[in-house]
Amino acid sequence: MSTSAAQMMVYVNGHLACIRICGRANFTASFDFRALSDELVAKGFTCFILDVTDCLLMDSTFLGILAGFGLKLAGPANGDSPGGSIEILNPNARISDSLENLGIAHLFKMIRGNTTLAAELANAAPLPCANPSKADVTRTCFEAHQTLMSVDPANVVKFKEVTQFLAEDLKKLDGSK
Repeated sequence: MSTSAAQMMVYVNGHLACIRICGRANFTASFDFRALSDELVAKGFTCFILDVTDCLLMDSTFLGILAGFGLKLAGPANGDSPGGSIEILNPNARISDSLENLGIAHLFKMIRGNTTLAAELANAAPLPCANPSKADVTRTCFEAHQTLMSVDPANVVKFKEVTQFLAEDLKKLDGSK
């Protein structure tokens, strides 16, 4: 099984950021996706289109980071959020099912069809991939699964053992510094 990260490209215009995700959006891509989305929000971007037309799958870690991004844009009821939206363009059946089964589909608007940004994204340079430490990857995986469990209580049964394992692994990794 390949652990190579998905390729991501970004095009920005006004307050819109369009991110194309190609390949397998797995745990190795999660670190880069979170860094990119945090940076774009910090720069004032509020509308996002995730073009997943060429994305084969999203694993639970990537979906947890995506859910956290959706929660960040939606923000708490007190209005401390940046306010914004995330549209997912052309999710395949596997991705759509994963979003539904994990109880996070409500955080996004699903759209199908062509986007006028296709030409801009086709010419965008791929984003460079970070080289996170094992501790950073483990922490990202742990936080992603905690997010999934907080969004939908049904996910606790699915990810309780995974998060326990990751928490123990983090203690070992942090203790070896």
